[in-house]
Amino acid sequence: MVGVSVAWHLVRRGHAVTLVDRREPGRETSFGNAGIIQREAVRPYPFPRDLGTLMRVLPNREVDIRYRPAGMLRAAWPLLQYWHNSAPRRYRDIVPQYASLIGLCLEAHAPMIEAAGAEDLVQREGWLEVYRSEAALADRLEEARDSEARFGVRHRALDATELADLEPSLAENLAGAIHWLDPWTVADPGGLVQAYARAFEAEGGRIVQAEVRGLEASSRGWRVTTEAGDETGDDLVMALGPWSRDWLSTLGISVPLFVKRGYHMHYGSVGRARLNHWVMDAEVGYLLAPMRAGIRLTTGAELERLEAPPHLRQLAAAEGKARELYPLGERLDPEPWKGARPCTPDMKPVIGPVPGQAGLWCAFGHGHQGFTLGPATGRLLAQMMEGEKPEIDMEPFRVDRF
Repeated sequence: MVGVSVAWHLVRRGHAVTLVDRREPGRETSFGNAGIIQREAVRPYPFPRDLGTLMRVLPNREVDIRYRPAGMLRAAWPLLQYWHNSAPRRYRDIVPQYASLIGLCLEAHAPMIEAAGAEDLVQREGWLEVYRSEAALADRLEEARDSEARFGVRHRALDATELADLEPSLAENLAGAIHWLDPWTVADPGGLVQAYARAFEAEGGRIVQAEVRGLEASSRGWRVTTEAGDETGDDLVMALGPWSRDWLSTLGISVPLFVKRGYHMHYGSVGRARLNHWVMDAEVGYLLAPMRAGIRLTTGAELERLEAPPHLRQLAAAEGKARELYPLGERLDPEPWKGARPCTPDMKPVIGPVPGQAGLWCAFGHGHQGFTLGPATGRLLAQMMEGEKPEIDMEPFRVDRF
């Protein structure tokens, strides 16, 4: 999503743009997410610091967070920084910076959806954050009211009866929900990225599907060596998600990127059960989404090495809890999907130029919100590349802040 969005904005401004991807667009992390353009997500996910949450997570049996010792060791330094930046005072400073970017997401997606002819993939009915306990719902509603007052995020509080009216197939023992009214949902996230990529090509953009073998500064700016040959250009945008760290390191640039892996599986529904909205089981930590491919169950975060084999117990635990909430049918996919979210220690993406490397630009590290923030990132980066003043302060997202 991020790379395609950057490419689309640049080609619309008259640049000659080549997009290089080892797979067709929309087949990596953008394919497997929950499919929500999350206007309400003005608060990034902090590292848990309270003793209760840490003790809950420590046995490593939860749905929302799992970890592997090897993965924790590999990312020890960025995780320590993540914990440090999640302290209340630091986190309070990060939230408005992050919210300034989230606030652009809908207006940035809208023209791309129109240009791509992708209206049939998008619904504008918000999504539901469901709670099993009154106490947890009350705490979250207090935060929701603060987000509405400070950042213009609209919501509606639902009691158990109102929730049942909207979603009669859910379990009956629920306390209620928050209906986030602003976000848009997408029935095929990978399909939306592909539609954006086709719109990019229709504007004259070029897509090369090939594995990158190397990159270096050249007399013409930058040279990217692929298995299909060399590509050169005045500017190079690094939008490689979780792989960005390794490629930047070949240029002597260190960015403390780490990954939160996630899984999904599609299911049918039992009998006449129907899911009308995207539904998050908030106190457990998974989400159910009624997509074209079936009911998609997405898991929380797994702290593990990027290329380590999949560990499927987290998905199995989520499935067990989901069957308590909604009558899921049989699995529809031959095997679970696995992806990796590129995360930074201060929870903010990296967007902008690399100091000392003329023509090299970054657009990665969006964590849980690459699907949401891709178009806004593309718009802002294009403004920066053309020497315009970006519409928000980009200082919090610079690459050398680490």
